[in-house]
Amino acid sequence: MTAVDRLAGRESELAAIDDFLTGVRSGTGRALALRGEPGAGKTALLLRAAERAAPARVLRATGAEPESQMAFAALHQLLRPVSGLVDALPEAQRDAVRGALGLAAPPGGQDRFLVSAGVLSLLAEAAVPDGLVCVVDDFQWVDRASADALLFVARRLGADGVGLLFAARDTAEARHALKDVPGLTVAGLAAADAARVLAARSAVPPVPDVAALVAAATGGNPLALRETAGLLTPEQLTGRAPLPDPLPVGDGIGAVYGEQIARLPADTRLVLLVAALEGLGDLRLVLRAAARLGAAADALESAEAAGLLDVEPTGIRFRHPLIRSAVHAGASAADRRAVHRALAAESEEAGDTGRRARHRAEAALGPDEDIAAELAAAADLDRARGGYADAARTLVRAADLTPDRRTRSRRLKDAAVAAWLGGRPGQARSSLAAAREAAGDGGPSADITQLGGRFELHSGDAAEALRTFLTAAEQAAEQTAEQTAEQTAGQTAEASLPILADAAEAASYVGDTDAAVLIGRRAEALPEPGDPADAFLRDVLIGTGALQGGDRRGGARRLRRALDAIPDDGFDAVHLLWAAAAASLLGEGDAAARFGARAGRVARVSGMVGTLPVVLESTATAERMNSAFALSAALSEEGLALARETGIANSAAAHLANLAVCAAVRGDETDARAYAHEALAIAIPHRLGLRVGVASYALGLLDLGLGRFEQAHERLTALTTAGPGAGHPAAVWGSTADRVEAAVGAGDLDAARAAVGFLERWSADATSPRSQALLARCRALVAEDGAARDLLRQSLDLLATDSAAAYDRARTALLLGERLRRERRVGEARPHLRHAAEAFGRLGAVPWERRALGELRAAGEAGDRAEPAALATLTSQELRIARLVAEGLPNRDVAARLFLSTRTVEYHLYKVYPKLGVTSRTELARLLT
Repeated sequence: MTAVDRLAGRESELAAIDDFLTGVRSGTGRALALRGEPGAGKTALLLRAAERAAPARVLRATGAEPESQMAFAALHQLLRPVSGLVDALPEAQRDAVRGALGLAAPPGGQDRFLVSAGVLSLLAEAAVPDGLVCVVDDFQWVDRASADALLFVARRLGADGVGLLFAARDTAEARHALKDVPGLTVAGLAAADAARVLAARSAVPPVPDVAALVAAATGGNPLALRETAGLLTPEQLTGRAPLPDPLPVGDGIGAVYGEQIARLPADTRLVLLVAALEGLGDLRLVLRAAARLGAAADALESAEAAGLLDVEPTGIRFRHPLIRSAVHAGASAADRRAVHRALAAESEEAGDTGRRARHRAEAALGPDEDIAAELAAAADLDRARGGYADAARTLVRAADLTPDRRTRSRRLKDAAVAAWLGGRPGQARSSLAAAREAAGDGGPSADITQLGGRFELHSGDAAEALRTFLTAAEQAAEQTAEQTAEQTAGQTAEASLPILADAAEAASYVGDTDAAVLIGRRAEALPEPGDPADAFLRDVLIGTGALQGGDRRGGARRLRRALDAIPDDGFDAVHLLWAAAAASLLGEGDAAARFGARAGRVARVSGMVGTLPVVLESTATAERMNSAFALSAALSEEGLALARETGIANSAAAHLANLAVCAAVRGDETDARAYAHEALAIAIPHRLGLRVGVASYALGLLDLGLGRFEQAHERLTALTTAGPGAGHPAAVWGSTADRVEAAVGAGDLDAARAAVGFLERWSADATSPRSQALLARCRALVAEDGAARDLLRQSLDLLATDSAAAYDRARTALLLGERLRRERRVGEARPHLRHAAEAFGRLGAVPWERRALGELRAAGEAGDRAEPAALATLTSQELRIARLVAEGLPNRDVAARLFLSTRTVEYHLYKVYPKLGVTSRTELARLLT
């Protein structure tokens, strides 16, 4: 059959592919997934796409069921022709890709997305100069590490000139995996096109009635049409003899192949089974394993003559996946085990320990620690390369073969961790439940319990996570008590401190001050750690507990000691987040913002995407506190996307809540409510008090900015008195200044004074100018006119040199201008109102700008709306790129930190410069700083 006949009736699919290729050749990134049943013609369409891709480069890979559990097998196939370009990648990406492809020892313990980002960069390099088309067939059998990397790339294609063309069976699992990729269903052929296929394959052209019957019976499936046509006689095709009933179609296609296979000589069936179970198409390996089982050297000739497979110098390939399935189905379990044993032996001689372990596992009849240990070692290699999802499946199989309950429990726990890091939260929870069950009478270990708490904290009920962590801490103490006296002291701190830190994080999410006090006391009972980072963390836990337990002075002293001990570098992102939390507890929002921003930079350098969504929560909040609302929203958009990709629902709630606050500042009521309600939909059932508080605060701030003082007062007061998440310390503190202003606007001076009193107590140990300025502003709102003016001027003076406090300074200037105008001191009022209006305009704080302009007009000056800051013209992606470039990073490092390709960074910068009116990186840095 000619290629034209194979594509009969596929005009619409070919047009879609041509459009896809045109986009790639023009420099646009594209992704397209062809979905259909076996035999629908997906492979023929891929071949045609590859033929038409020129001058674009073409890379190919095909998923194979035996390789579906071997991390990066498909990626190795796809990228092998361009592996020489790896040296052009940023260092971390280069090392990750080399490790994944087996070109060098893997860095070890790397984030799975670091490999994915490296693949994106490598494909972008390979796309120069004419574009690149990656053709991936049988995607349903692509190993998970490769699939994750390719889908990561598909979600981030921009101006790279890279096209990803997938073909997969139309199954629920494949639809879910490819849900973010534009899809094209390859359905059955219409009757007229089906008749063309039948005519091309038949001995004689079928009459229309027969063609219609066969088309209906096959559902228009091209493979079924071709196979059926070959089985019908000329008499049947021309209607002179009846058609067989039933036709050998549909599910019977496999049976047709089974009948062909059954008629082959025994040696040929054996070598076909070896080829089916080997999966790579390695001709020499297949023949050696078959010879080990006694098959003759020429055994493949009959299969090749029957048209079941193609034998080439580079390897062997089944003509259709269903043939391979039929070979597998037709063999006995004993024969399959014998073949796996032979393949294991050949893999050992080739030095491929991973394949040897997997073949031995398939040949096992029952538990076998030797095989289980070998599988676990193979999983360790997958994890070191970043192939966590594949490692998880391998570890589950290793656990199945493990005789000892404790060892089985440990391997299942490791499988749970790998599944979680591989973005498979459901599988992670299942493996963890199995690990608990396998632990037996002694119960699960503390680390298993702690892991359950981590899963719950990331995507479940934070209060349940807190309870779980406290249980884990008790288990750790009990297990340590059973150790020898010499080991106890050091190991108690080593084992218990991270669990207590997790518990404290959960308590902060929930807003459980009693738990924080308990955790602080337990941390204080631990010996002083020798490691500075652990000593810092212990001080933060102790100080937090003391502060929330009423010992304000002792707690502040301990927190101050912790913050003073932070080195200029060397702390990881997690410890810097604890520093931000400590500064917040001291009432120093500016210091908290600095630590949060620093944590974001460290996390990006490390390339740990699994941590980055959580870190970006603090970084986005930091930028919002530093008046960078557009950048804050951009960071939360990035964090939200990553949180959804990694299954961290509770982090998604945090980013949604922050986006709601940023929208409220802009006065965008539709977005603010949508983001807040989406955040609350996650946060309330998960008992995330802080997230509930921030989302509710956003709605109160929205009302305040729009001048709805009564509603704002009611919403903001509710944060302290009732409802889910009420009374959360961070939410109460963060909303206090707005609560004071809302209460005054609503005429409730008693509530305003009470809020000021709270802020005075909270800020008693704060020393930063911004914290003192905020307190002065709030005191001014409840003070007499003369004192109020002095306090507001004092607040402005404290913020005079703090460029990151532009929003707070504008709010204070607005309040001072309003007060002066009401006192008929319009000459003094105008400069303050003018400054406020201009600052709000630059920041995009529309309702606040409108309010300031209204006051300015009332003061006798016709104010016009200010032009938004140039940065407001940038998209979120452009803003993230511009900020990193302004920090002095070269394009390749910006690409590495944002998980983009260098070409995408260059493309966005090409648009950023004219938007901002700059021509160099130096000018860009000057503008952003």
